[in-house]
Amino acid sequence: MGNALNHRYTALDVLRGMTIAGMILVNNPGTWRIIFPPLRHASWHGCTPTDLVFPFFLFIVGAALSFAFAKYNDTLNPQSVKKVIKRSILIFVTGFLLNAFPFYNTSPDPALSFGENWLYYFQHIRVFGVLQRIAFCYLVGSLLALWLQKPKKIVVAGILLMFTHWLILVVFGGDDPFSKEGNIAGAIDMAILGEERIYRGFGMPFEPEGLLGVLSGSATVLFGYIVGGIVRKSKEKIDAVGQLYTIGLISLGIAMVMSIAIPINKPLWTPSYVLYAGGWSVLMLAFFIYLIDVKGKEKLFYPFKALGHNPLFAFVMAALFAKTLGRIIKWKSTITLEDGTIQEVTTNASSWIYNNCCAALLGNNEFGSLLYALVYVAIFTAMAIWLYKRKIVIKL
Repeated sequence: MGNALNHRYTALDVLRGMTIAGMILVNNPGTWRIIFPPLRHASWHGCTPTDLVFPFFLFIVGAALSFAFAKYNDTLNPQSVKKVIKRSILIFVTGFLLNAFPFYNTSPDPALSFGENWLYYFQHIRVFGVLQRIAFCYLVGSLLALWLQKPKKIVVAGILLMFTHWLILVVFGGDDPFSKEGNIAGAIDMAILGEERIYRGFGMPFEPEGLLGVLSGSATVLFGYIVGGIVRKSKEKIDAVGQLYTIGLISLGIAMVMSIAIPINKPLWTPSYVLYAGGWSVLMLAFFIYLIDVKGKEKLFYPFKALGHNPLFAFVMAALFAKTLGRIIKWKSTITLEDGTIQEVTTNASSWIYNNCCAALLGNNEFGSLLYALVYVAIFTAMAIWLYKRKIVIKL
């Protein structure tokens, strides 16, 4: 049984490593003006491959918990509660500090004093983000799983979380409760955080990792926990694969039917999105258990296995490196325009590398942008391999 658990952890590590690689890939194009099409998020409703990356990770968090909580006998006790709360706080604080980095205004307003610039900067730091959503969902999902224990009760809890989320959206939303402008999720975050501390990537203040989405996000964690329990307790590896394929296909089918009334939407993390992304997560986990545990193809995925041992550390380091290249290392230079006018421009290290390496090789297009992202992933995969070979695991 011990060997089986180790192998199943390997399959989980590989999928986790691939997911982190995907998160780094989609977060670091050569230029945000030109993105390789599969690496773009859906504009609102719908789901691209990129929109599956984050729920994959939350699903894997839940699946891994099923193994990790075995040492606590899968029960809510002082030790397990302390671990869950401590780790949730650590992940949330790390996410907030990552948002705040580099802790000063890199483009100061000359009309403001140093103190005024510093105050303005900290008044406009985004509070939530990917790590903060992971922290909240890990906290809620873990405590529910440990408290309820029995799979049937956990399934019911997941359904109730999604139903409650849907009910709040519909009852308190506008005429179109799933629209960008009419949903209640954005209004809740605006009321609590204020407009200046919210993400603006949708052309308006809206927080895709906001508070209301924690409900359905926690359901994603519970989905993973249930599936992890099936894998952990199955006697034959091939039986686990068969069960997982069945669950995954059923989940996808329900999601597609549900999407007729409840659109698949990542920013709102709708129930149909939970089941759609969850279905694909289960299918991918089944595929890797079959490939690694049944067929013994583990060596093919060694880089992802290494990345899966230090996932959040790799994610944080990639984000810090990106901010350093894009916001801290920069300089002024002059260019001559077509009419002979000399203009001063500010260049950062990230754009310089993209323009002089990736774009120079493949052109200033989606392929040059993709090359930059792939090189970026390769750098942090190499870092993960270095850590793995030295048996260094840095947990958040």
